[in-house]
Amino acid sequence: MSRPDYFRVWSTFLRNSVVREMSFRGNFLITIVTRAFWFAAQLILFEIIFKTVPAIGATGTAGAWQREEYFAFMATGMLINAVVETFFMPNCANFSELIRTGNLDFALLKPIDTQFLISFEKVNVAMLNQVLLAGALLGYSLWLLDRPISIAQASMYLLLLGIGVAFFYSLMIALASTSIWFGRNQGLYDFWFYITAFARYPQSIYSGSPAGEILRFAFSYVMPILLVVTVPARVLLSKTLDPSWLHLVGIAATLVGLVVSRWVFHWSLRSYRSASS
Repeated sequence: MSRPDYFRVWSTFLRNSVVREMSFRGNFLITIVTRAFWFAAQLILFEIIFKTVPAIGATGTAGAWQREEYFAFMATGMLINAVVETFFMPNCANFSELIRTGNLDFALLKPIDTQFLISFEKVNVAMLNQVLLAGALLGYSLWLLDRPISIAQASMYLLLLGIGVAFFYSLMIALASTSIWFGRNQGLYDFWFYITAFARYPQSIYSGSPAGEILRFAFSYVMPILLVVTVPARVLLSKTLDPSWLHLVGIAATLVGLVVSRWVFHWSLRSYRSASS
């Protein structure tokens, strides 16, 4: 049997998603407007904050984030989140429905990797608008900062963005796999949103109190959701990494996460009972 052309399969998924979105243009436009409103609300909120404080974090230290720097950080988090919500969230959210209806049987019978099929079948095209908005915010921030960005910095930034997307994907597919046992896992998706909410803020703001230090350590070294957003922004802005090897933690955690999440996915499939059984 010949090996499937994964890029061609994914292109077909993308084309089908565009056709599906265009069939319900009203919903497509509402999603775009809603996300644009959320984007604007975030900007307005932090514009208000920066009118009262010169920086977020300890002012005068390497951990402080000036207004333009913070917007670059915010844009980085939005880019990672937008990519995850565009390509992975619709599919992971639909996994429990495939189990409930028995349609997972058809996915298992197809001559293609099941995890690939489950992960990429649907694309939330409307969320690509969020990618454009975040990219515009990042460009605006860098223009205001007027700092030279080397090719090496830009390349490392893009690599670390990919690392961030892969880390959040591994977390999401592992949570989705629990649908095999729980049937519905809405509570777990709520847990995912609550946990990833911590990544909306720089790592440095969690310093200064015992509870904050516990959160900073847990979300930097146990589940490094802070690092996969903070580190790319720091690299792009030439802000000091303390310690200097911090980016290696996120990379290592992502590689481990991808391996573990794939194992969890296949382990969960062994517990699946098809609709015909």
